[in-house]
Amino acid sequence: MALLLGKGRYRARLAQSPQDIAAAQLLRTLAFETELADQDGFDPLCAHILIEDMSKGGQLVCCFRLLTMDDGTEIGRSYSAQFYDLSALEGFEGRMVEMGRFCIHPGWTDPDILRVAWGAMTAYVDQNNVEMLFGCSSFAGTETEEYLDAFAMLKHRHLAPKRWLPRVKAPDVFRFATRLRRRPDAKKAMLRMPPLLRTYLMMGGWVSDHAVVDRHMNTLHVFTGLEIRAIPPARKRLLRAVAG
Repeated sequence: MALLLGKGRYRARLAQSPQDIAAAQLLRTLAFETELADQDGFDPLCAHILIEDMSKGGQLVCCFRLLTMDDGTEIGRSYSAQFYDLSALEGFEGRMVEMGRFCIHPGWTDPDILRVAWGAMTAYVDQNNVEMLFGCSSFAGTETEEYLDAFAMLKHRHLAPKRWLPRVKAPDVFRFATRLRRRPDAKKAMLRMPPLLRTYLMMGGWVSDHAVVDRHMNTLHVFTGLEIRAIPPARKRLLRAVAG
């Protein structure tokens, strides 16, 4: 068993068998409420991190998958590249990891699960000398109205640097950076921001200037990037304290 960390009642480890990956796919199917089993051709290419509740006999409560690339020349093989033109990132020279299919069991609401997940991610990043973390951060549903303050906040404070900015590729997108004129209500924005994306932003992450409308997954998602060296030192110390 490749243990990444144990914290309190939770244990984070790398999947070691087809049975582990099948368990992650079952949890994703439950969490994402998809009609068909949530599995695709990226699963065999990825490392899968499982977070289990040891007080409940090792019940799987959270999972995500990681696709590692040596540098930006490989970004075209990422899951995100299906939806975004990522040619601007082809020049990134460091090792990159795409985090995808992040989900938490709908029956568990303990905020420590997210902390352990980020601790496990930090351990993986440190062990593999990763310099950029990226992925698609999803809002539930495909209607934009209830998320307008969140999107306005992303426009005003968190857009990608121009040198890395993803361009439009998907046929159905919401161009919030050009369409929204409102000033965000900060409280409403943070309430409507998905927890995973909120954590990315607290660490210095950035997003695309448009959201993809993904009707297959019933989500709106934004491309999200995080350069590891840009994480504030205090935040790094907290993450490494969990990872340690």
